[in-house]
This record gives sequence, C-alpha cells and structure tokens, in this order.
Amino acid sequence: MISDLSVPLVLASSSASRAAILRAAGLAFSAVPARIDETALIESLMAQGARPRDIAEALAEAKTLKVAASAPADAIVIGADQLLVCEGRILEKPAGRAEAETHLAFLSGRRHELVGGVPAARGGRIVWRHVEPARLTIRSMDARFIADYLDQAGADVFASVGAYHLEGLGPHLMSRIEGDFYSILGLPLLAVLDFLRTQGALRA
Repeated sequence: MISDLSVPLVLASSSASRAAILRAAGLAFSAVPARIDETALIESLMAQGARPRDIAEALAEAKTLKVAASAPADAIVIGADQLLVCEGRILEKPAGRAEAETHLAFLSGRRHELVGGVPAARGGRIVWRHVEPARLTIRSMDARFIADYLDQAGADVFASVGAYHLEGLGPHLMSRIEGDFYSILGLPLLAVLDFLRTQGALRA
C-alpha cells in the first residue's frame, strides 16, 4: 500500500490533531509525549533575543531528541511545536477558561502568526527541519460571543495556542486565513510525507 512504512515512525507529541493527521494519511505510528519545561525554555530563549521561528524550532527539537533517546534505533522520530505571535507577543496554550477568554479578547480584530517547527530525528540526531508559518486574522468579537464560543467549543481548545481548532468551531472566529491547512493544525503533512519518501520510508 502507498501508506505502508518500511521503518517505525514515532510522533513526539501528545497532540490529538497531529495524531489525527497522520492517522488519516494511513500512516502507522506510535505517539510518545515529550515532557520538557516549555515555559522555561521559551523564557530563556526570549531573554537571548531569539526570534519566534528559532524558539519554535528549539522547542520542537528538544522534544524530538528527548523521545529519540529511547526510540528504536531504526525509527524516525518526528516532533512538532507551534508558537502564536501577535504584535510581538507570544501566546502559550491557555491554562484554563479565564486565560482562553483573555487570549481571544486580545486576538480579536488582530492578525496573528502561527510559527510551526517540525524536525525529525534518526539514530539519535536531527536529520531534517521544517518551519512553515501561517497568518490568521480573527474578526472583532465581543465578550459575549467569546463566552458563547468557549461554552460550545469546550475545554479541548485549551490544548491549542490560539484556543481554537480550525477543524472544529475555529472558522467562526476567522475573517482571513493564509497558509497551509495542515500546518495550522500543527503538522505540515505534505512536507512530512516528502521527507519520509526521501528517507526511503515511504514509496516514492
């Protein structure tokens, strides 16, 4: 089959969206969450003046290498991380309902950028990197609409940096979307598939 892999594939992420993307593409994989102190790493890199792109890459690589250290020797480990940047401010995943409301109120009427870093490791070292930004504009929303949206969307959106899922109710918030759909969901599938083919893991 065209989706059969010749080597083990490991997703270094607990993201349900990323897992769903790989599963829908017919790829067999195991998902292993990488436990790192994201906030500490972000703060350290920001103090050094790192760009959002560099921070996203560093977070993704740290997660990938941590999982790769205990993965089978022949496995390909793919990690991913995503930052939301709006007017120079980096927003992390909301800790709960109150923070989600605050984030969405700040994003209301503004354009923001999602910067996603996706590296791959093999044999315990990084062998591939991909960064793909996307830009989204959230329409102006009042507090009542935001509250009603969160009531309907539920706590699942707190796992997203923007407190929205484009595969769910997220489009109700948007006035413009620029970028690859899969990248916005957290995993640039076309780039990943191309990488797997270059590694001989998928049929060319």
